[in-house]
Amino acid sequence: VEAPYYVLLNQDVEVTPNWLDTIILEMDIDNSIGAAQPKILHYNDKSKFDYAGASGGYIDKYGYPFCRGRIFDTLEQDNHQYDGKQQIFWASGACLILRSELYQKVGGLDHDFFAHMEEIDLCWKIQNLGYKIYVFPESVVYHVGGSSLNYGSYKKIYLNYRNNLVMLMKNLPSNKLYSTLIIRMILDGISALKSLISFDFKTVKAIFMAHVSFYSLFVQNNKKRKAHKNKLKTINTIYPKSIVFEYFLKGKKKFNDLAWNTF
Repeated sequence: VEAPYYVLLNQDVEVTPNWLDTIILEMDIDNSIGAAQPKILHYNDKSKFDYAGASGGYIDKYGYPFCRGRIFDTLEQDNHQYDGKQQIFWASGACLILRSELYQKVGGLDHDFFAHMEEIDLCWKIQNLGYKIYVFPESVVYHVGGSSLNYGSYKKIYLNYRNNLVMLMKNLPSNKLYSTLIIRMILDGISALKSLISFDFKTVKAIFMAHVSFYSLFVQNNKKRKAHKNKLKTINTIYPKSIVFEYFLKGKKKFNDLAWNTF
């Protein structure tokens, strides 16, 4: 495709009139924006944010993704509380607009991911080149969700855990890589134990097999890391705390409940 921008759009997304115009105009004005997304609401309940992207995506310091409008399984009502354009960490793969030259430069989506986290990995690589990711909530689309892999399916859980570890492996700067991976593995172990106690053996198996796959692909992914190691950097849009701790232990269920030093 010969064009200045690419649009990656899921098959289960309904767009609204002129949804793309605002985003393209903003990206034309600001050349530092490498990728962007609109506000994404749930197709079956248009008053709520959608799980996959909401009003912009972030990750915490251990790689757990969350959104303005969605933390873990808590979806907020859209009361226009997140309508301001804002720099984010990742734009949703359900509706992702990015500069074609950057897509080509970073090698596009990592096909080894298959599904889940590949857009976060892509946005991370774009930021490692010095570009920004933005959400422009003036533009709105609606997403059904779960049409590629059913929510709660074994493969979906497996890919979420495996791909998250691979993403950290590929993109974290050297001074944070192994300490972050060790803590993530401990947290994954706690998650597996919690599932075991509740007799959710499917999730236990998915987490275990995700780690087995991660170890088996370690050499392969380390080569990917070394291919762009000189570009890896600390990025200030990563949430500096543990979203697991904030959500489950401190009860912070909404994005605006989180304390941010970045913005």
